[in-house]
Amino acid sequence: MKPSELVSYLSSIVVSEIKLSVMIWGAPGIGKSSIVKALCETHGLSFIDLRLSQLAPTDLRGLPVPKSDRSCWLPPDFFPSSGRGVLFLDEINLAPPAIQGVAQQLILDRRVGSYELPEGWFVWAAGNRKEDRSAVFDMPSPLANRFIHLDVSPSPEDFRQYAYRNEFDDRLISFITFREDLLHKMLVGENAWPSPRSWQMADVLMKAGLDISPAIGLGPAAECYAYIELTQEVPDLDKIVKGNSDVAFPKEPSLKYAATMGLVARCKEVSDVLNCFHWLIDNASAEWVQLFATDIFPLLRSRKQLEIVHEKLLSDAKLKEFLMDFTRLMSM
Repeated sequence: MKPSELVSYLSSIVVSEIKLSVMIWGAPGIGKSSIVKALCETHGLSFIDLRLSQLAPTDLRGLPVPKSDRSCWLPPDFFPSSGRGVLFLDEINLAPPAIQGVAQQLILDRRVGSYELPEGWFVWAAGNRKEDRSAVFDMPSPLANRFIHLDVSPSPEDFRQYAYRNEFDDRLISFITFREDLLHKMLVGENAWPSPRSWQMADVLMKAGLDISPAIGLGPAAECYAYIELTQEVPDLDKIVKGNSDVAFPKEPSLKYAATMGLVARCKEVSDVLNCFHWLIDNASAEWVQLFATDIFPLLRSRKQLEIVHEKLLSDAKLKEFLMDFTRLMSM
């Protein structure tokens, strides 16, 4: 599933108060941990990130302490004692079998030793797959059978929405749209390689005027810089956003991506969106208008501007015709 589908699925689990344990599988760098953390913030849940690979079995079970003529287990202080939240066992299959074995009881029975997880808490876990060249242990069948298993893969569309919301450099956004295969590509023999996580690091480096190759690798960085060099001839997008439509749509494919993604990134007001729609409908083929709409509509929804824009589109004959065609296309 895509990251956005994972968010929707996990949200339903939270709303329905389903306390079955969840295992999220996916390649490194696609944002499994950040998705869970952001979802907790959205739902007002506490978030405890527990790395089992850094613990010993006694760290989970607790320490034995005398009590009368017997001993009991004193639970660790990182376990929650009240409230609602997600106990997140990140990189669970990096933990050796001994610690995974102790975790089984926590995952299935919501208790370990003398500790019992409060009713309001969910137990979720995440891990990488062997094919991702991760140094992971096999998950024992009894432990695997205690989880709901969800597989998540990187999505260019989801990444673009994340990048727009976090104001990435639009040249990076358009490059990744132009070369979707470089959104996530593990490079054999290299320490740096492109992933959603490393593209975020590349954005930070680019805004500081630094080389982005230490984040995404030499080859992808060289291609990105070559693309940016080509897109220097992109039209003045700020003028288009403000209503100056006396500009031709580019003919070269890389410039088309740069112009379309750049317009999405620059639309802050409702009037900006309408100006861009008018310019694209007048100057570009349908596929580029649709790409702009595909990216701008979810962004407007997140800003709570979609209903206003929808009303404006319907009040304009030319824009209304496009909206009807786009709606029919999306429903097919």
